[in-house]
Amino acid sequence: MYNAAGQPDREQLVQRFVPLVKRIAYHLMARLPPSVQFEDLVQNGMLGLLDAIDRYQEGFGAQFETYATQRTRGAMLDGLRENDWLPRNLRRELRRIESAINQLEHAHGRAPTERELAEALGMTLAEYQKTLQEARGHQLVYLEDFSGDGDEDFLDRHLPAAEGDPAELFADRSMKELLVRAIDQLPEREKLMMALYYEQDLNLKEIGEVMGVTESRVCQLHTQAIARLRSKFNPAAGIQSKSRKAKIDG
Repeated sequence: MYNAAGQPDREQLVQRFVPLVKRIAYHLMARLPPSVQFEDLVQNGMLGLLDAIDRYQEGFGAQFETYATQRTRGAMLDGLRENDWLPRNLRRELRRIESAINQLEHAHGRAPTERELAEALGMTLAEYQKTLQEARGHQLVYLEDFSGDGDEDFLDRHLPAAEGDPAELFADRSMKELLVRAIDQLPEREKLMMALYYEQDLNLKEIGEVMGVTESRVCQLHTQAIARLRSKFNPAAGIQSKSRKAKIDG
């Protein structure tokens, strides 16, 4: 994968990892609304792959593939953010849901139920669940915003280097610990769904079969679970450090 001058051969590397980009795009498409085009994801993913090739300083083996996977997926998510494909009214409703979750958790000292959230928002349970369903994909995109500061993202802070900033590494570890605790506080069904989704890498249909619910119900649970997590990283919750605020603007 190197040319005669000992430099990385970008063309050969791109050809080698094109299947990886397409695989990531297919994986994301299963979790996004029909309005998102596969070709757009691939195009953005290729930009991420090229960026990974240019940035990576070591060999192009298994470790590079892991890095390229993360940066390719990140580029696809960035493209979705920039396109702003979620209607503003729905984005506004999601912010209302996150605010209601925050307020009810503080009031009752536990995770609110769907019915409690629907009542607090002045919706019927069916209307609330429909909102969760319509937001499919939105929470997937913005879950990534838990890391980073400004234009810097998690991968930039973990680019292979001889040494790291101890303060930065501590801040990253603290953020991860907060997120782990937040996930552990989710209702059991949502915690199970998150484990199947992100750890076991099952798709919505497969998760539905495991949990004995429909695919649309899994989608609702996923949106609600991420809304719960995002609500905990809201500045109003008072758990963010001044040095590293989670980007939660939807």
